[in-house]
Amino acid sequence: MSKQTFLHQLAKEILKNYSENLSELVIILPNKRAKVFLLDELKNLVTHNIFAPEIISIEDFIQDIAGIRSIDSVELIFEFYEVYLSITEKDKAEPFETFANWAKTLVQDFNEIDRYLLEPDKILNYLENIKEIEHWSVDSNKRTELIENYLIFWKKLPHYYHSLYTYLSNKGIGYQGLIYREAVENLNHFSENNNNHFVFAGFNALNQAEEKIIQHLLALDVAKIYWDIDETLLHDTFHDAGMFQRRFKSEWIYYKTHPYEWIVNDFSEAKNIQVIATSKSIGQAKIAGHIIENQIQENSSSIQNVALVLGEENLLLPVLHSLPANIDALNITMGFTSKNNPAQLLISKLFKLHTNALTRNASNYVMYYKDVLDILTHPFIENYVNADGLVSIINKNNYTFITHKKLVELHPESNELFQLLFQKWDRSCVAVLENLSTILLQIKAHLSFDNEEEKITNAFVYSIYKIINKMISYFSSHQNIDDIKTLQAIYKQVIDLAEVSFEGEPLNGLQIMGVLESRVLDFETVIITSVNEGKFPAGKSNNSFIPYDVKKEYGLPTFKEKDAIYTYHFYHLLQRAKNIYLIYNSDSEGFDAGEKSRFITQLEVEKQPNHNLSFQYYNPDVPNIAYQPILVPKTESVMIRLKEIAEKGFSPSSLTSYIRNPIQFYFQRILRIKETDEVEENIAVNTLGIIIHSALEELYKPFMGRLLTTEDIDACFPKIESEVLNQFKLEYKEGEINKGRNLLAFEVAKRNVSNFLKHEKEGLEKGDQVQILALEADLSQTLQHATLPFPVKIAGKVDRIELRNGKIRIVDYKSGKVEQKNVTLKDWTGLTEDIKNEKIIQVLAYAFMYQHEAKGKEIEAGIISFKNLKSGFLPFTFEENKVKTTAITEAIIENYLAQIVVLLQEILNVVIPFEEKIN
Repeated sequence: MSKQTFLHQLAKEILKNYSENLSELVIILPNKRAKVFLLDELKNLVTHNIFAPEIISIEDFIQDIAGIRSIDSVELIFEFYEVYLSITEKDKAEPFETFANWAKTLVQDFNEIDRYLLEPDKILNYLENIKEIEHWSVDSNKRTELIENYLIFWKKLPHYYHSLYTYLSNKGIGYQGLIYREAVENLNHFSENNNNHFVFAGFNALNQAEEKIIQHLLALDVAKIYWDIDETLLHDTFHDAGMFQRRFKSEWIYYKTHPYEWIVNDFSEAKNIQVIATSKSIGQAKIAGHIIENQIQENSSSIQNVALVLGEENLLLPVLHSLPANIDALNITMGFTSKNNPAQLLISKLFKLHTNALTRNASNYVMYYKDVLDILTHPFIENYVNADGLVSIINKNNYTFITHKKLVELHPESNELFQLLFQKWDRSCVAVLENLSTILLQIKAHLSFDNEEEKITNAFVYSIYKIINKMISYFSSHQNIDDIKTLQAIYKQVIDLAEVSFEGEPLNGLQIMGVLESRVLDFETVIITSVNEGKFPAGKSNNSFIPYDVKKEYGLPTFKEKDAIYTYHFYHLLQRAKNIYLIYNSDSEGFDAGEKSRFITQLEVEKQPNHNLSFQYYNPDVPNIAYQPILVPKTESVMIRLKEIAEKGFSPSSLTSYIRNPIQFYFQRILRIKETDEVEENIAVNTLGIIIHSALEELYKPFMGRLLTTEDIDACFPKIESEVLNQFKLEYKEGEINKGRNLLAFEVAKRNVSNFLKHEKEGLEKGDQVQILALEADLSQTLQHATLPFPVKIAGKVDRIELRNGKIRIVDYKSGKVEQKNVTLKDWTGLTEDIKNEKIIQVLAYAFMYQHEAKGKEIEAGIISFKNLKSGFLPFTFEENKVKTTAITEAIIENYLAQIVVLLQEILNVVIPFEEKIN
């Protein structure tokens, strides 16, 4: 970087003033990340070996003064619950889950009160008085129990605060505010026993405790503080970026006799600022990648001093996928979020399976098939539990709900990992967590460190393993919290802490970071994404019991102070940069909508003379053709397969499949791609059709080869329920049919069969003579034609063939609705070009196949539609000059075959590819 950075100036100042006693110097920075960069600056400036000064963050420094260990937010809630139980009557104590909902907010308020060194009783009693005033109109004798409990809660706040403070102090642990308050109390003792010199650098907003500690050390002349503020921001009394430092400069006693260091003049220098508007988050990621690619080209593959600051951390993965492949060095300061961690997803799925099973039926432990399959097919599990057979059994047999006992029976050869995964969670929370810990160790045992992908998997597993072990520690120490739902709620909260760190070069190449990680650092080129209101700056969040006016009165930070902190971070990023790219989401409506940040407007309104501010709007390229249809040429192997099909037989449905979409025909018939077996939770339409067909076949089988009588039909009615049930079991296997949609489907199937039999009986009563010749019969006939490259067999299964009143009638059952117009034809031309003729093509195919068996008898072919039974048999009808013919004559067969030959010529023509039809 051509211009000196803040850390470079700081390193020079340190070596100039403290080179003789660096080992006695402690440098305190706003965050830990800046330490690496400061050490690098020191290394570049020294000419001989030296002992580096101690460099720590402000939190660690104050923790050292207080002598108290910091605990995380989850452990704090556990400790608070212990305190709550000890001071609350047993019958009035709330369960942990309810307690945690308000305790998290209350602890945050305690934290703020302590960080700003306020008198807790004063502010908490103030809150109680506010709540009393809110209910002043309610007669004390008429107050409900709910109001009384509400007011009692506010009365108890001081008691909660002091009890928690004392309890944590006695254990030597604490939340941040407690540590800060204790540090201030311990300040004199710390100063008396300290021989070090302190340098504070790069700070902006300080709380009261930090201010008091720093001013105390400054007054003792054992400390120096170096700010990093531009005079443009400091001297503008309305500019939020300088809000805190203007106050420090005017109010701190130290600055009555000492200069305010450092005030710089970098912001007003020449800068090229490009504001880029684009659509959605992905658009921002793509543009950021494009800018970096241009930087690489302009700087001969080097992207030193380039920072990509993500205003929204969930943009990390899209950005990583958008980066150019030729990046030579990269460092990511933020971790990979646990939400996408596959090990975390597995644990979440286990929670879902077991908590649902416990809720559904704790004794039988009934598991939902999707929950089971989610675990068995998880990439960490699939290759190690050897459960392919079990997955197949569940899918083929339509197991919707599976008891624990049944699952064990279905997979008798289970290994240890399988047993751990599906072990009942009917024990203590600690036992459940230990089970999860063992599962993760089992997964780790299968991983290899030689394989790069498995090394990454190991990192994912280890991050969750640490969290589970931390939770074991929590629940072991707090035995009174032992509920699986509470465990799940705590897990969801804790998991946010489980990030997987990226490995990278912290000092070289492109730096990808969040807003807070950019503190103290300077870059020549800065790319900032999500420069939208609510993202940068973050929106208002009022997760506090303390109202705004009370915060204002007592000097607690409000949204205005938080906005001022973001403003400083934003302007500090721009301060020494030469090239700045501000990318924001321009979509103002719909999902992921955004509004341009006020910071961009501020740059426009307060434009510096040397700033080149430009605006660009990027819209995604929308192609003229949204989708190109698939084209598959007919290769030699395809032609061989077509010949195989011609020898075995083209079914009527395969011909109509080609008419509907040649690519569908290609996938199903040429490539033989079958639909994967999946559990049918609700009976599919085609399954219901098969059940009705099969039930009718079984009912009519005893009457084949003789004339039907009304007595035969009457004998069928009592058998309907048992036969339909039998077919359901054969087709739907273990699927649930006693409730819900499937029960309705069962009743529909029974009604359809019953209605069909009633219709049949009515015909017989009218004098129809019916003899069933075939049921579900396999038919075939070879078609030979001079224009076809080889003979083609037409083959298929017909539902029913009967001799009715001296005529052959071929019947095709349809479970959907069919009307007479669907089987009526007026013109043969284009028969095979329109899918609306599919019913005609099918029934005429059956007639062609049965032609020789008819032995000269008149043939009718048509459809019986179960959704249109009142119309009865719908025969194929040819209408010419308003004359309708239902008899299938030689002429009709010839005209039909001529059209089928045209279709087969296209299918078998090597020159014509399979082309997808787009509706």
